[in-house]
Amino acid sequence: MKRTWVLSAIVVCGLAVAVGAAQRDAGAGQDAGRGGGGGRGGGGAIPPTGAIQHIRDNLYKIPGAGGNTTVFIREDGVVLVDTKLANNGDAILKQVQTVTNKPVTMIINTHSHPDHNGSNDQIKAAAKPNYVQVVAHENTKKLVSAGPRPNPATIPDVTFDNTMRMGSGKDRIDLYYFGAGHTNGDAFIVFPSVRAMCIGDLMAWNMAPLIDPAAGGSVVALGETLAKAEKNIKGVDLVIEGHGNVNTWKGMGAYGEFMRALVSTAKQGLAKKQTTEQVLAELKKNPKFAVFLGTERLKDLEYGDTPEHRALINLNVAYQELRGEPVTTYFGPVQSIGPEKGSAPAPAPRGGGAGAGRGGAPAPANPAPANPPGR
Repeated sequence: MKRTWVLSAIVVCGLAVAVGAAQRDAGAGQDAGRGGGGGRGGGGAIPPTGAIQHIRDNLYKIPGAGGNTTVFIREDGVVLVDTKLANNGDAILKQVQTVTNKPVTMIINTHSHPDHNGSNDQIKAAAKPNYVQVVAHENTKKLVSAGPRPNPATIPDVTFDNTMRMGSGKDRIDLYYFGAGHTNGDAFIVFPSVRAMCIGDLMAWNMAPLIDPAAGGSVVALGETLAKAEKNIKGVDLVIEGHGNVNTWKGMGAYGEFMRALVSTAKQGLAKKQTTEQVLAELKKNPKFAVFLGTERLKDLEYGDTPEHRALINLNVAYQELRGEPVTTYFGPVQSIGPEKGSAPAPAPRGGGAGAGRGGAPAPANPAPANPPGR
């Protein structure tokens, strides 16, 4: 567990650097990709907490400043799913107050990363003397409790293993866990009355995610985890991604199919002794995967690069996982790795990022952290 909290500390330090850069360069970085916006490489400024957006009935989303914050208004109060990076609690609460005067009574954290639980403490403090209950998966509790100085506000009061139901009627919330993916504690949060679900960073920006191996994440497992969710969760139309927009159930299914194809194509590539660049070319032959392999950098993407680059990163991770190697390529320079064991690069240096593109393209002015909390 020591290795996990050391790496988590690096994540937090990297985030601090990135947030500082984002504040200095607010609004910059949208065209920081190679060649000025398209292609691979580039980092962006972290957008601030945005205006609350109505999804359906009593369900809302607050974008920016890290992960999406979902707002579910119940009879007795407000439930928040994720609380962004640190020091965004006041901004979140101000947005909530534009749609309801009910107090926040519960925080559900989809996973352990500080861009999703960073403002738990501010929101809990603002609620005093009222009590705000924190809920998360048992593995998330283990991750946030590790290390020499864990933040008490991120340690859940209530945990679950496989499934848990909270409340009834229109206030009901169902929680599910189906295995590793982005981390090994990713929760699916379902609001049956509005047929909507939060998926955390198992799906973000509708493209291949960043995997956190130090937190038990696995690209090989992720597609199967999504398949289990598709099979076992019923009555959902809308899927709120960990970052980015609200997707559909069908869109999540297409994404899961892509991630499973990515792993199966990686297995075939290893057997054929192909590089991950060659495997990427094989994936691109299937036109239905084009939406996950675009070459333009998405607007307001905080860390990382284009969908195509994210797919290459995931292929690199898949190669290392399939070969039984420690994963070192989950966020680093844009490069292909070979089929031979040990062909992957060393981990990206602390503070480095994906901007050091192929052919010596320079890193962005505000590089993403070497081990970001993932999108």
